[in-house]
Amino acid sequence: MQQTYIFTDGEDEELKKKMGSHAINTNCSAAHSRQALSCKMAVEYDKFIESGKKWFCHVDDDNYVNVRTLVKLLSHYPHTQDMYLGKPSLDRPIEATERLGDNKMRPVNFWFATGGAGFCVSRGLALKMSPWASGGHFMNTAEKIRLPDDCTVGYIIESVLGVPLTRSNLFHSHLENLQQVPRSEIHKQITLSYGMFENKRNIITMKGPFPVEDDPSRFKSVHCLLYPDTPWCPPQVAF
Repeated sequence: MQQTYIFTDGEDEELKKKMGSHAINTNCSAAHSRQALSCKMAVEYDKFIESGKKWFCHVDDDNYVNVRTLVKLLSHYPHTQDMYLGKPSLDRPIEATERLGDNKMRPVNFWFATGGAGFCVSRGLALKMSPWASGGHFMNTAEKIRLPDDCTVGYIIESVLGVPLTRSNLFHSHLENLQQVPRSEIHKQITLSYGMFENKRNIITMKGPFPVEDDPSRFKSVHCLLYPDTPWCPPQVAF
């Protein structure tokens, strides 16, 4: 709990009771626009720097996070060095236009880790991002390339600071076919997502103790597979 912060678009009294000061109202718009998303990421970044923690890991609210495997991955990398971990959703670098002022522009290409799968930035690298990310600078940087939050993080790290993305196939967004994640490999994954694709559910394929109607994301079933001693998990269920 002390490692987790939840960022919201408005006041949530129930959440505050559970999370205390770790439930943070960003006061950003609830819209899914570029500006709203960048506003929230700016607050996340500033809170991370303020926290003194070693790693900044962002995950969306449609992710299941296996904390055990996340900690295992991070233990392989020094938080004092420049580390940017995640998984791109594109098969090529994104192409953008950087606005330089005086109506001057230049093309930029860079990889970015999709926020829909989650990504992690070491403290050493996050501190170097400060001139382009702290305070109101993140919003300004996002407007400079006219791209949303996760793309802006990639732009600062790869294009400006020259630090390459370290890829991990253990992060999964709803933009990929989640049915391709083998049941036998679920315990090794770091993040899982869910969604719809061509009017079909894009979810992990597993029987689990809960029917799809009661567990449409399959996250409850995944959790009981990974942590069967959880009080609300049915006992002695064969997966």
